Formats: sequence, structure tokens, C-alpha cells
Amino acid sequence: MEFSSGRARQKHSRLGGDRRELYPHSLQFYLEPPTENVPLVEFESFAIDRLKLLKVVENLGVSYVRSSESYRTKLESELRKLKFPYRALAEDDYEARRKDHISHFILRLAYCQSEDLRRWFLQQEMDLLRYRFNELTDSLRQKFLEHVNLSFEAISEDLKNELVNELYTSTPGLTMTKLKEQMFYKVGLADAVDLFRARRVFIKDGFAFVPLKDIDAIVLNNYRTKLSKALALTARSLPSIQSDERLQPLLSHLSHSYVGPDYSVQKNTGKISLEQIDALSVKSFPLCMRQLHKALRDNHHLRHGGRMQYGLFLKGIGLTLEQALEFWKKEFIRGKVDADKIGNNYTVLCYQSIVKIRCPFRHSDPELLKQKLQSYKIPPSGITQILELVKGMHYQLACQKYFELTHDVDDVGFSLNHPNQYFAESQRQLGGGRELKKELSNSGNSQQKSNSQESMNSNSTPTSSNTTADAELEGLEAYFTED
Repeated sequence: MEFSSGRARQKHSRLGGDRRELYPHSLQFYLEPPTENVPLVEFESFAIDRLKLLKVVENLGVSYVRSSESYRTKLESELRKLKFPYRALAEDDYEARRKDHISHFILRLAYCQSEDLRRWFLQQEMDLLRYRFNELTDSLRQKFLEHVNLSFEAISEDLKNELVNELYTSTPGLTMTKLKEQMFYKVGLADAVDLFRARRVFIKDGFAFVPLKDIDAIVLNNYRTKLSKALALTARSLPSIQSDERLQPLLSHLSHSYVGPDYSVQKNTGKISLEQIDALSVKSFPLCMRQLHKALRDNHHLRHGGRMQYGLFLKGIGLTLEQALEFWKKEFIRGKVDADKIGNNYTVLCYQSIVKIRCPFRHSDPELLKQKLQSYKIPPSGITQILELVKGMHYQLACQKYFELTHDVDDVGFSLNHPNQYFAESQRQLGGGRELKKELSNSGNSQQKSNSQESMNSNSTPTSSNTTADAELEGLEAYFTED
């Protein structure tokens, strides 16, 4: 696979009709890398689209039983929203197959760089293949098995009826009705050894008679072996790839990229008041930001990373520059920090970046995390669920479960990828903050009087306000870059 920045894609489109033999089937094991030129713009767009797809697969794979009807229904619904050719049934859709093929290999390059990345990529690709394999028609499934050199022959209905009693007694988990509806395959014992050892399959004449519900496990084991080996080999070739100044920044970005909405664009500027922040931190902040807020209120100081993350989060939820200046100045004065050193206008970082820095679900001791969740009135069953997700290294999903428990919802209906997304979804659940306004009504009168007086005082000196703000703004960047 080579890369270009020109119009090679147009030429390729004209030649597409001559290259359809490259993808004879709609599903594959990705054994051969692409050999064509790929424009860099297409390179990145293909990769981002597949990454969105895999993140949907990851979230649903933890929230639902993968073999259940609810999982398949939810996954199909989510995938329909994506601009990606995920369906395996498009027999002649060359462009869909090309995108599927190229995007897999791009992410393989990006996610071979560490053991954790390889493990994540392998699991999501396997789950995607399982879904697509089970969506195939009987004839397409048979073609796929032949294509990947898995010589599993589907038995005839006559033979299945002849062996129905043996199949029923040897294949747990199937009622007689379900058994008659299920397709069975003749599989060599070497491929079905796990089923044979578990006494979950009927054996005759050196073959295992495996139902469709178990054949996908054999296919996936085969795929896992091949992809795991391929990822290891790709990792060995990284030095040569990293020397390409065009590719390395893209690959590094992809492995930690955020693929959701741009929360650096403030849509609610000025709609959040400083008096609301304490209440908002309890109701609508993700745990990472809730902890930063509490640490700031307790100590009146945060280290550089915390200042960056929390300052950007507050900007993203709608604080104006003037509000931010006032907020930080008051805290610094209480903490005996130079009040001139306040923050500047930065782009809000993605959730993945925060996970790398100080995600409480990732970096907290499990017992301390449990105690913190108990102090936040999370029910014991919910704490158990969160700790299980943390144990499985599903940190974003642990945060998503925290959202569900603190907002009393069973299914949030979104994939959590960003702290400001958490805040926005929380406010939507709470009806745009109406509950917070009600809570603040009792204590807000005296604060409003104080604010009115401060406003009058500030309005009385209009000639100096802009100069002061400019001076403070100059100091803000220095503040955020100091330790």
C-alpha cells in the first residue's frame, strides 16, 4: 500500500471495474495488504470511519450479550448511522469492499504499536467479523468458508434428519425445534478440538457435526490466530513506517483519536453562571472533572495537567473568558498564587487523552474507587458493575455506567467519548439544567446581590476594564504552561 497526495483516486475509480476480482467475496480475513496508491485524504477518512465502527462494536460488546437478539438489533441500528459499508451482503459492491479492506490495514498499522492497542484492535475486529459472518446467507457463508480455506461442508437436510437424535443428545443448548432450524457443518476434529473436549459436539467417521451457533467460534479462532500473527509482524516493520514523515503523525493520532463532535466550539457561551458550578459538578460532571473540581475547591490549586484539563472542560461547557478569569483568579488568591497567572483559549482535549492522564477509573486503586463511589451514593450493585468494567480495562464504559447510575437510566443511548459530551448529555437528561436552577434558587439571592454590586463597581470603571483583561489574558498562557 502506497500513499499519494494527488488525484490518483480518480484514476483508480476508472480502473475499478477491472479490479473487482481483488474482492471476490464480501467478507475476508485480510490476508493480503492493498497494493494500490491511496491518497492521504482518503487514507485518513477511511481510517476514521472504521475507527467509529469499531468503537460502536466495543461499547455494545460490553453492554449486551454478543449472541443475543438485542445485541444484533442494537448493533445494526447503530451501524446504520455510520457512513461505513458494514453489511456483508453487498455481493457486487466493489467500493464498499475496497474501503473495508484498506481501512482495516490502516488501523492495523496504527494499532500494532503496543500490546494494549493490539489487544483492543483484535477484539473489536473479531466481534465485527462474528456479526458480519452471522449475517451472511447460507450460500454466502459457504462461499466465505471456501474462500478462507476452511473446508467445512454444510450437511444436507436428509442427513440431519437421519442423525437428529444423535445431534440432539450431543449438542447442548438446542431444543429439538431449534436443532431442526439450525444448519450443521462437517468439521475435521483438529478444528473442533475444543468442542470435542467439552463434549459439545457429535462425532462420526472422524468428523464433528457442528451447528452454526458454534461454527462461528471455530472461524473466529482461526481468524484470531492469523490476525494476531499479522499484528506482530506489522509491529516489526514499524521502524521503516515511522521514518515516513507523512504517515507517522497520522498513525499516532489514529491510535488515540477522538471521533466525536467538536466540543471546542462553544455553543452555550455565557449560559453557565459561576454560582452553578458547584451544583453542576455533582449533577453533570464526569468523575474525572468532579474530582478536579473538588481538588481545586479544597486546595485552591491544581498541577499543570489538571489546570489544562479542567480549564478546557469549563470552556467547553460554556464559561466565557471573563467568567474563567474571575473563577481562576478567586481560587488562586485563596491559594496564595499570583492572580495574574490565569489561562488562555485552548482546544478541549479528547476523552482518550484524559484517560491517558488521570482517568479515575483507570488510575485509582480499586478499593479507593469503591469508597469514592460509595460516598457518591452509588448503589452496591452499581459499584460492582463499575469495578467489573474497570477490571476488564473498559474505562470509558465504566464512566458510561457511572452516568447511567447517577442519572437513573438503564441505557444512555450514546457512546461516551468526551467529558463535555458527558456534560451535554447530562444537561439534556436533566431538562437543560432546570433542576439545578431550582436547587440554586434558595441560596442564589444573596449571591445575586453580591454579583449585582460587583457588576455596578465594574461598570463604573469602563476605561480600565479592557486594559486589565488584556493584561490578564497575557498572563493566562504563562499560567497554563507552568508547573
